[in-house]
Parts: sequence; C-alpha cells; structure tokens
Amino acid sequence: MADEQAEAEHGRRLSDILAELRPDESGRVSLRQLDEALADRSFGAFLVVFAIPNLVPLPPGATLVLGIPLILIAWQMMASRHNAIWLPERIARVSIDGKRCADALDKILPWLRWIEGGIRPRAWFLKTRRSERLLGAYALILAIVVFCPIPFGNWLPALALGIIGLSVTERDGYGIIVGSIVGVVAILLAGLVVLAAGALLALIF
Repeated sequence: MADEQAEAEHGRRLSDILAELRPDESGRVSLRQLDEALADRSFGAFLVVFAIPNLVPLPPGATLVLGIPLILIAWQMMASRHNAIWLPERIARVSIDGKRCADALDKILPWLRWIEGGIRPRAWFLKTRRSERLLGAYALILAIVVFCPIPFGNWLPALALGIIGLSVTERDGYGIIVGSIVGVVAILLAGLVVLAAGALLALIF
C-alpha cells in the first residue's frame, strides 16, 4: 500500500505539487517546505523551480539570486552519490512571504504547465548514475550561463534547464534531448553576445 501511494505521488505533475504549497504558521514558505514537498524528485524539480522564474519579467539582479541555487543543485546532481539534494541549513531556512509566493506561482505555473504538456515518460536512457552525473555537468554549465549577467542571455538556458529538469522527474528521454539542444543554442548565443560586447568595447576604448 505504501509503495502504491509513493508511486501515485510520483505520478503527480510538478505544477500540481507547487500549486498546493501553503505558508507555515509564520505566514511564509521556505525552501525546506519545498524540499519536503518534492521528496525524491529533488534534482530535476529544483532545477525547474529555480529555472522557470527566469522566463517571466523579474527585478534587476534576480537572476543572480536564482542562479546561485541553480549552480548548487546542478553541482550536486553532478557530484553527489545520491539522488536527493542536500540544502545547507542557511539556504533551507530561506523563505518568502506567502502572498509573494502565491503571486510568483501565478506567473510561473502557466509556463510550467506549458512545458509539462510535452513531457511524459518515454525512451529513458539515463539508466546509470554516471550518465546522470554527465547530465549534471551539462546542467552546471547552463546554470553558470543563467547566473552570468549577460543581457537577454538567461532566458534560453533557463528554458533548457526547465525542460531538462522536468524530463528528469518524468523520465522523458526525448525531453532530455530537446532540452540539451536548446541548451547548446543558448550557450552559443551567450558566447556570441559576450564576443560582440567585447568587440564593441574594444572599438570604443
């Protein structure tokens, strides 16, 4: 019975789990609550949680705040021997006001459900921890690109991480391929922006 309940829980959409997040007695939602809600989906789900907000308009500097957890998660995905994420106590205690969390989810969930529409279990080929670590290394590169203050350079890598993260949670091999291709395009475009900016600065100075 417990196994069937766990399987049913894992079969739920990530957007449904996030939509059910509620503030604690202090009126806030913490990363610890999020970690407990996501359970064994930690790696892929946390990639999605911190990548998708980059697809909606955010205040200046928000990508730096979101980029640090992305780097931490991708690094653990690459280096950890386990399938669950570990959050340092200081980060686990980070929380936001329940109203602000609800407002953010109102913006994020439509994007998440749009991506979920094309993700389903199929053709899963990452069957070893080594292959998952390779994917983690690739996710780390994309997370670093998201973190870097490149003008208009964080949208595509964030979309790639969102697709990859959902594909990991749903075991969708085709989704991994699509997300990886989007990621390659994102890295190339970010590189071109940096080169163009460098060339422009060289001409000016």
